[in-house]
Amino acid sequence: MEKPHTVLTGEWALFLDIDGTLLEHAEHPDAVSVSDELRSLLQGLDRKLNGALAFITGRSVAAVDHLFQPLKLRAAGLYGLEHRLLPNDDVEVADEPADISALADEIEAELGRGAYIERKGRVLAIHTRAAPHLLPRATQLVEQALATLPKGYRVVPGNAGVELLPLEAAKGAAIRRFMEIAPFTGRRPVFLGDDTSDENGFEAVNDAGGISIRVKPPAHTAARYGLADVVETLAWLRGQL
Repeated sequence: MEKPHTVLTGEWALFLDIDGTLLEHAEHPDAVSVSDELRSLLQGLDRKLNGALAFITGRSVAAVDHLFQPLKLRAAGLYGLEHRLLPNDDVEVADEPADISALADEIEAELGRGAYIERKGRVLAIHTRAAPHLLPRATQLVEQALATLPKGYRVVPGNAGVELLPLEAAKGAAIRRFMEIAPFTGRRPVFLGDDTSDENGFEAVNDAGGISIRVKPPAHTAARYGLADVVETLAWLRGQL
């Protein structure tokens, strides 16, 4: 797949997935760390773009802030169920419904300690990176749960896990929301992601005439450009300063 342009020109806005894009995946989401170099890079890009930079992530905004502290940027968390439209604004938080909480308890009891069950408000994520053999069963459990939950949920498989999301939790919708406000309005969107859940964001960016970039691209992706890995992604981002 073709690599993106070496240096982007003109007025553009940058949207960034985190895990697998800026940071290497770990067996547990809390087992990653952010270097001072990465914080400095993001601060530099934010300044260059006059604030037209936002995280678009499956993590909660609170988890993002904890990971990148003391750096605070605009962010859409939980695939757009949470938003912080300005760096110092309050976060629109998504609470956990009782039925999702009960389902998380059931799946945790079924899968045991090999999988990590991440409770993210209305989003339920099952991570099987530490126990890949559990992925088929985890996927089966969340697919079966669709019949018992209220309408409006979908199952999204990932590289090393599976997630249960409300239909309105979509990275493309989050990107479109940012593009409707300053300083994003009128700019060309650029989105970098690495997983199945990012495909919706690639499609939204393509529709807007932007630049979609998938890290470690598979054979089939809506992204029009590819970068080999996190190291190449960070090098490409540094080249935009």
